[in-house]
Amino acid sequence: MNDVIVVGTDGSPDADAAIAWAAADAARKELRLELVHVIERGPYDLPRYPVPGLLEVLGEAAEAMLAEKVSRVMAGWPSVEVATRVMAGSAVAELRKQAESATELVVGSRGRGGFASALLGSVSLGVAGHAHGTVVVVRSAPVERGQLVVGLSESDSSEPALAHAFAEASLRRVPLRAVYAYAVPIHVVSLDPDRLRRAQREFARDRLAPWWEKHPEVNVIVDVTSVHPVAALTEASRDADLLVVGNRGHGGMAAAVLGSVSHGVLHHAYCPVAVVRCQ
Repeated sequence: MNDVIVVGTDGSPDADAAIAWAAADAARKELRLELVHVIERGPYDLPRYPVPGLLEVLGEAAEAMLAEKVSRVMAGWPSVEVATRVMAGSAVAELRKQAESATELVVGSRGRGGFASALLGSVSLGVAGHAHGTVVVVRSAPVERGQLVVGLSESDSSEPALAHAFAEASLRRVPLRAVYAYAVPIHVVSLDPDRLRRAQREFARDRLAPWWEKHPEVNVIVDVTSVHPVAALTEASRDADLLVVGNRGHGGMAAAVLGSVSHGVLHHAYCPVAVVRCQ
């Protein structure tokens, strides 16, 4: 894996929050930082009526915007080495390429395009749904709360998420809350609820056991609940620095690739969300 954290930015407030989060993470991990802006010609240029020198003008504006962002990073995190890159094309496609060779790709939850009422932008959703590697989606300015949260499920998609979450908790020296939310099947409503809770808690502990052994320094809080996973993870994110979820890594639409739980928490979480792909 490369020694760089890539941030996609369009100069929007959410992108600024993503840059701040990524800069702090780069300083923590002693990694380089690269700020990337992708010029999408669609909103500005029409094939029948080309604007002479349009890309040059947009490129100069992008370079000026990135230079201002670099100055902010250097002022706040002087130890971080920062580079910039401007390219033209599809923002989703280009950022997905960047994610392949980066330690992580960081984006804001919503850029300058789209509807103001949208909870999650199309670029953020497209990148988080399809990119290889880890994608962190940041909605607002980072707030240190001293805890990480990871979603635990029956599928293998939670294993890369667990690996990432334990490593992050160890590095940050903060507790890790492992949330396992299960639905009670209709055909077992007659089952003793205490017995069911014990069985689910035992499953959660068994699933976490290998990671406990690898990271005995991490204080793990096992949170087992029978509410919907999106609701449970969203509520847990109120007190978290980072929420880590898995990505199934299948083809198809972004929402289907992510799965309903990861898709839901990206829309509603109160803290940055790391989507870790299941290879």
